[in-house]
Amino acid sequence: MTKLLSFSIGGKSAFGVLEDEKIFDLSRRLPDIPDLRALLGAGGFPRAKAALAGATVDYQLSDIVFAPVIPNPAKILCIGLNYEEHVAETQRPRTRFPTVFTRFADTLVGHGGAVIKPHHSSKVDYEAELAVIIGKPGRDIPRERAAEHVAGYACFNDVSVRDFQGHTSQFTAGKNFPGSAPFGPVLVSADELGVVGPQRIQSRLNGQVMQNAHLGEMIFPISELIAYISQWTPLAVGDVIATGTPGGVGMRRVPPVYMGDGDEIVVEIDGVGVLKNKVVAA
Repeated sequence: MTKLLSFSIGGKSAFGVLEDEKIFDLSRRLPDIPDLRALLGAGGFPRAKAALAGATVDYQLSDIVFAPVIPNPAKILCIGLNYEEHVAETQRPRTRFPTVFTRFADTLVGHGGAVIKPHHSSKVDYEAELAVIIGKPGRDIPRERAAEHVAGYACFNDVSVRDFQGHTSQFTAGKNFPGSAPFGPVLVSADELGVVGPQRIQSRLNGQVMQNAHLGEMIFPISELIAYISQWTPLAVGDVIATGTPGGVGMRRVPPVYMGDGDEIVVEIDGVGVLKNKVVAA
């Protein structure tokens, strides 16, 4: 039992455990816990395991609608320029410290949900990323203890509205359109994934491979990101760090490749999951 998820059924929000395409509903077994973020702060995986002792299946995967795996993070901290190939294709200098920008929670989309292509732009781009979900709060976290603060991982698509992103030197406008950040489908526990590095990360647009790299190619590894970020902001349970995208983004292709109405974008990370979404014009 290593995969947690947030979902809705019959229009009601819930959270639970996914095992072999079967859903065990934790929200009805833990009525004192309102959501998955709260569960991580109240015992996390051990609490979930105890609640499901002797439990029978509640739903099939086909019964539910996926929500963003953490629907209500207090912080979404995104890392830019964290793979050498992406630094090279953007023609930006490599930085001494991580490039960090923020997203708002209302940009998040669940697995299977719609990526909204805004009418303001024709330059909507994909960015496959690994998301780190914080399971233990902390400030000034030493790099060697960073792993203690990780609850687990999920797939993330840091969709960029490129023209708005390029309006100024700040990324915020191009990263915060509603429906622009698929996140899920599940949270895989840190111990289940093991050492982060050899896993492949890939994006596919309408079945064509666009990005293909390994997590070990990150310039700033997860431990360094947690140590750096926690110097200047406290990390809370349920906070999300999107760790950056590899090379191969649509903006830097010749000719550029952007997403349009009806396209399907997939982010797949070995051992973490497959995050699939359709693009829908606003």
